Amino acid sequence: MSVQSTPQETVERALALSESDACVVIVDEGSTANLRFAGNTLTTNGVARSSRLTVISVAGQGVGVVSRSAVRPDGLADVVAAADRAAREARPSEDARPLVEAAASADWDRPVEPTSIEVFAGFTPALGESFAAAEASGRRLYGFAEHILTSTFVGSSAGLRLRHDQPTGRLELNAKSPDMARSAWTGVATRDFTDVDVAALDATLAGRLEWAKRRISLEAGRYETLIPPSAVSDLLIYLYWSAGARDAADGRTVFSRPGGGTRVGERLSPVPLRVYSDPAHPGIECAPFTVAHASSREQSVFDNGLPLGPTDWISDGTLANLLQTRHSAELTGLAATPAIDNLIMTGPEGGRSLEEMIASTERGLLLTCLWYIREVDPQTLLLTGLTRDGVYLVENGEVVGEVNNFRFNESPVDLLGRLSEVGASAQTLPREWNDYFTRAVMPPVRVPDFNMSTVSQAS
Repeated sequence: MSVQSTPQETVERALALSESDACVVIVDEGSTANLRFAGNTLTTNGVARSSRLTVISVAGQGVGVVSRSAVRPDGLADVVAAADRAAREARPSEDARPLVEAAASADWDRPVEPTSIEVFAGFTPALGESFAAAEASGRRLYGFAEHILTSTFVGSSAGLRLRHDQPTGRLELNAKSPDMARSAWTGVATRDFTDVDVAALDATLAGRLEWAKRRISLEAGRYETLIPPSAVSDLLIYLYWSAGARDAADGRTVFSRPGGGTRVGERLSPVPLRVYSDPAHPGIECAPFTVAHASSREQSVFDNGLPLGPTDWISDGTLANLLQTRHSAELTGLAATPAIDNLIMTGPEGGRSLEEMIASTERGLLLTCLWYIREVDPQTLLLTGLTRDGVYLVENGEVVGEVNNFRFNESPVDLLGRLSEVGASAQTLPREWNDYFTRAVMPPVRVPDFNMSTVSQAS
C-alpha cells in the first residue's frame, strides 16, 4: 500500500468502511530481487515492490470481490464500495458458508520487511567463481536468480487477523558449449540463497555437456526411463492441480469413479508411496491457513483463514483425499481438505539416489526435464510434452551419450501404477511450473516403459 498506510491499517480501515453483512480483506505486499546473467557475465539486477488489495463483501448469500493493485489510502473507500455494490447485485453463491472463526497471528503487527539485493550477498561471489571456471573450461552459463518475499494479511469481520510471510527463491542455470550445440539445465529452489551450492550445480552441468559430446539417434518407443526429481515434480504438480473433488464427483476427471462418486480409497500404485502437503515441512514452509482471493471449483472465499495441516493426497499408494472446500466436502461426504502450497512425494524407506539408480541400469534413458506440458484427456489425465536440455542413454550403469529429444504421452496417474522403483526424495525445482509452484520435495523414479511417442526436432 502507500507509505501513508501500513497493510494492517488498510485491513482495519477497509473492514470499517464495508457496509455489507460480512467482509474479508486481503492485503498482499510483495518485493522482488533478481539477477540475470548470460555468457558468464552478469547482465542485469534489480528490485521491485508491489501491493494488491482484495475486498470480499458478503450481502446475504451474494458475494462481491474487487481486487486492485497499488491502492492509495484516498482510493480505499471506492474499492470497498465497489465490492459492497457487487455483493448486493450478485446471485446467491452456492459455496456460501459462515466466515471462519476468529484467529490471530502473533506477529500481525510486525512491520513488513521487504527483500533486497542483499539476499544474494553470499551467493554472488560463488556465482562469479563459477563464471570464471566455466570460461576457463570453454562453456557458457546463462540463467537467473530471483527472490520474492510476499507478506499476506487476511482480516475479516468475524475477527480473523492472520499474517504469513512467504519467501520464494529460485535459481535456474543453463550451460552451453561454445558452438551452442550442447545444452544442459539445472535449477534449485531456496528460501534465502544461503543453501545454494553454485559450484556443485556447475560441476553437474559440465558433466552433462561431456556426456553430450557423443550423439546417438533413437526411434520413438517405450523405454525404461529414469525420471529425475525436477521432472517428477512437474508431472505430480499437474496431477495435484487436477485433483479437485468437485470435478471428480461430477464425473469429469481421472479421479471420478465409474458410475458416480470419486476414487478416494482406491489404490493407485502397488508401491507404498505417499504424496502429501504439509505447511510446516522444513525448507518448503508455506501458509498454514487458506488464502482465497476468489472462489472456484477448488477454493472458496468463505474458507479464508481455514487452518491447514499435513494432508495426505495419496497414502500407501491409495488415493486418500482430493482438493475440497467446505462446500464440496458437504457434497461429497468427505473431509474438507483445501489446497496447500507445497507438495511432497516419498517412497519406501531406503530409496536410492539418482546416481545409484543410474549405476544399476542395464539399458535405459535418463531425462533432465520436461517442458511444454499440455493436457490431452482429462478423463485419464493424459499429458503430452517434450523432453529438454538432455536425454541420455545409460548402458551397463554408465551414461554413454546424449540422444535426440522426444515428445511423450503419459498420464501421471497411470505412471504411479507402473513405477518399478522410487528413489530417495529431495527438494527440487520444477522446470515447467516454477513460475507458479516452487515448493516441492520429490524422488527420482524408474518407469519400465515410458512412452516416447515421437521423435522431436526440438533442441
